[in-house]
Amino acid sequence: MKRLFTATTMLALLLACCALALASSGGPGLTADEALAKLKEGNMRYVAQASVAPHQDAARRHETATDGQHPFATILSCADSRVPLEIIFDQGVGDIFAVRVAGNVAAVDEIGTMEYGAEHLGVPLIVVLGHTKCGAVTAVVKNEPVTENIGQLVAPIVPAVKSVKSRFASASLDELINKSIEANVWQAVSDIYAKSPLLKKMAAAGKVKVVGALYDIDSGKVQWFGEHPSNASLLGK
Repeated sequence: MKRLFTATTMLALLLACCALALASSGGPGLTADEALAKLKEGNMRYVAQASVAPHQDAARRHETATDGQHPFATILSCADSRVPLEIIFDQGVGDIFAVRVAGNVAAVDEIGTMEYGAEHLGVPLIVVLGHTKCGAVTAVVKNEPVTENIGQLVAPIVPAVKSVKSRFASASLDELINKSIEANVWQAVSDIYAKSPLLKKMAAAGKVKVVGALYDIDSGKVQWFGEHPSNASLLGK
């Protein structure tokens, strides 16, 4: 009996065949663009249900325990349990330097962690990853009552939401939330440059690349935004 293959099935098989070679290239020596390609390929495998879950065995644990960590990408993402970084990018132990916080905000703790990744670990790529249906952004858009600590936590989101509301005053609530989620990604990128002279200097010198992205918690796909629309201006070029 002949077996019919759909385009999705064939893509999954192709990605699976290439996965071992893709996963074997480690973090040290990768350029930012190579690191970005690695994340894109991993997400494609995940969406196509062709994940290979690399670097998750005892040998990898021993390697990183003995030789240290050499992650190829730093990802600032929301702490939302529906955004498990190593799974959605099909990576493993020692691959991703994860910085997770509600609303993927870039404040002191997050920026300090990213500075460590860039300066001490040599990570060439920083991804600010927002996601659909973000509770933190939604709370700010709706101006929901929160505790004092949560209020301080989501404070960096407020400028993005205010900007969206002023530009799209007639938009529906869902539209405001979606636009604010994307605007908050750019807000975090701006905050990284504004609050970290080190990362700004490294980005201006081409030693670090900062890009924005959005994860769809339903489809599993990552939409890649690239660098900030005003990247050159933010870096003082």
